Amino acid sequence: MRALAIAATGMAAQQLNVEVISHNVANINTTAFKRSRAEFSDLLYQVEREAGTPTSNGTEIVPEGLRVGLGVRPAAIRNLHLQGALTQTGNTLDLALMGKGYFQISGPDNETLYTRAGAFNKNASGQLVTTDGYLVQPTITIPTEVTAVTVNESGQVLGQVPGQTDPQLLGQLSIASFVNDVGLSPLGGNLYRETSSSGPATIGIAGTSGLGAIKQGYLESSNVDAVKEITELISAQRAYEMNSKVIQAADEMMGTIAKGLR
Repeated sequence: MRALAIAATGMAAQQLNVEVISHNVANINTTAFKRSRAEFSDLLYQVEREAGTPTSNGTEIVPEGLRVGLGVRPAAIRNLHLQGALTQTGNTLDLALMGKGYFQISGPDNETLYTRAGAFNKNASGQLVTTDGYLVQPTITIPTEVTAVTVNESGQVLGQVPGQTDPQLLGQLSIASFVNDVGLSPLGGNLYRETSSSGPATIGIAGTSGLGAIKQGYLESSNVDAVKEITELISAQRAYEMNSKVIQAADEMMGTIAKGLR
């Protein structure tokens, strides 16, 4: 009986759906986290009769075919790169992007990676780094004599040096953007890697050419909506239960048929 196998694919799909939702909920307080959504597509159809074939007497055409679907399969897990709310921290080196774009990070093996989590700090050399110690690109070094650091909306990093009236320009942060954000590969640690699907990075100045502006003293919150996730979880749970009932019903029908054949 096909119903058993079909319903089993439905249960597996809803299990994956719940796993994606649980990942979203687990990261509800992760800086700049982007929620995911499971996407599904139907499986092949078993054709019993094609539409448009002649009837048995050959004088008419069958207006509708007879096709039985064989279930569902996972098609993709899509990261939804929507803006998260900004949370004021008051920390000088906390930077948030309001709008499109990513900070550039020098990851392992000097590979350029991308992030929107701007919870930056200084290393022992005074260089701007992520919470995992990866260098922010372009490299910004804050000298020990600097008493105050200002980052304007375009990404200029300025330092106030004692004895000088005007702040000193320490560097310029640049922002990367992609044609297809969904195509970026999430690596964990709030980092993304460029792929052939995302297209190459386009580098620009914050606040120009459609790129977002930098907000100093803020962090971007996760874009996970707790109410929406709970609603999605209830829907997935109900769908899982319905598929399990289909399996139970199909099993009972098979048992009834087996008894009738004895």
